[in-house]
Amino acid sequence: MAAPEEQELSQAQTEKLLQFQDLTGLESMDQCRRTLEQHNWNIEAAVQDRLNEQEGVPSVFNPPPTRPLQVNTADHRVYSYIVSRTQPSGLLGWSYYLIMLPFRFTYYTLLDIFRFALSFIRPDPRGRVTDPVGDVVSFIHSFEEKYGRSHPVFYQGTYSQALNDAKRELRFLLVYLHGDDHQDTDDFCRNTLCTEEVLTFINTRMLFWACSTSRPEGYRVSQALRENAYPFLAVIVLKDRKMTVVGRLEGLIQPEDLINQLNFIMEANQANLTSERLEREERNQTQVLRQQQDEAYLESLRADQEKERKKRAEQEQRRQEEELARQSVLAEERRRQTLEEEKERKSECLPPEPPLDDPDAVKIVFKLPNDSRVERRFLFTQSLTVIHDFLFSLKETPEKFQIVTNFPRRVLPCLPTEEQPNPPTLKEAGLSRSEVLFVQDLTDD
Repeated sequence: MAAPEEQELSQAQTEKLLQFQDLTGLESMDQCRRTLEQHNWNIEAAVQDRLNEQEGVPSVFNPPPTRPLQVNTADHRVYSYIVSRTQPSGLLGWSYYLIMLPFRFTYYTLLDIFRFALSFIRPDPRGRVTDPVGDVVSFIHSFEEKYGRSHPVFYQGTYSQALNDAKRELRFLLVYLHGDDHQDTDDFCRNTLCTEEVLTFINTRMLFWACSTSRPEGYRVSQALRENAYPFLAVIVLKDRKMTVVGRLEGLIQPEDLINQLNFIMEANQANLTSERLEREERNQTQVLRQQQDEAYLESLRADQEKERKKRAEQEQRRQEEELARQSVLAEERRRQTLEEEKERKSECLPPEPPLDDPDAVKIVFKLPNDSRVERRFLFTQSLTVIHDFLFSLKETPEKFQIVTNFPRRVLPCLPTEEQPNPPTLKEAGLSRSEVLFVQDLTDD
């Protein structure tokens, strides 16, 4: 069964789609459209949800299942540097080591047994991460209280946020997992991590994220990175488009050695960042070009739509003008037909023409506006309206007219008015037995 065709986007939706792609940097237009449709084309909500997703906050519509943090730790090319503990020297050193060995063995064995048994009674509270930022900030405060404020700049955010920022900025991320109870932790923090040369190197070359494994956020990162010894450092960088662990440093390492190892790891993986920068520049240029093409397309689309709108408006105007002209022609035809019917009716209603020898007969010659003459006889006793109806019934007579005597010149009141509802008779109007009357055209008036 064929998949249904997607509904065509409106102009407003197309503009929102391009704006959302520009704000989020997503390359897939289909993904941009799905995201906007999930948010009912609310671009502010869609952008905010996308930013939350980039910062590690689960999406409202696509909450990810619980799984380890998405960092590639399976690369077999990971550089590992493990510092072994210094062996005792001299008779006194070996004697102390051998005396303390059974006590240390017994202590750590009993501690492991206790923790193992306790895990069956009460689940490890570190397994539930409820406030990852609070875990990091709390660790930073406790670190400063114990070791002072002279230390590398800690990233004050979650591990996921640090990964996202390192990926976005194309920087190396150095992760430090702090083991509170480990015997080498104090020595590493005081004499290596907080030294001037180490903190200067880290602050100028990479992002630095740290947390204690006794806190849920640090414990979760520990489960993801699977460290074997403390102090533990991991170098993470974008590689093959994934945030990948490219270096692991375990054990009590000295400042100069730490700088050398970090520098070696960074130089070995600098090509990855260079390649990614070039790819990003190419993608950005492609995106800018596509945006320019989209803007040009939208501008062309708007121009075409404006042309189409004007064309429709002109067609509508012509249609209305044609309709008005047609209605005018029809109205004129109806008016002429009505006029002809009225003329015919008036003609049928005229009284018969009196004979020549009738003593009350009045012979009237009418001069029409087209210079033609019409002659007819009427009776003295007939109303002037009869004269008007006779002239109105003629085809040569204009639609509106008045009847005028020659000398003295006067207009005969042939039609009823409010002052004179009954027009006078021919005799009352002062007409003689033979008259010449003029028909004056009033149509243009």
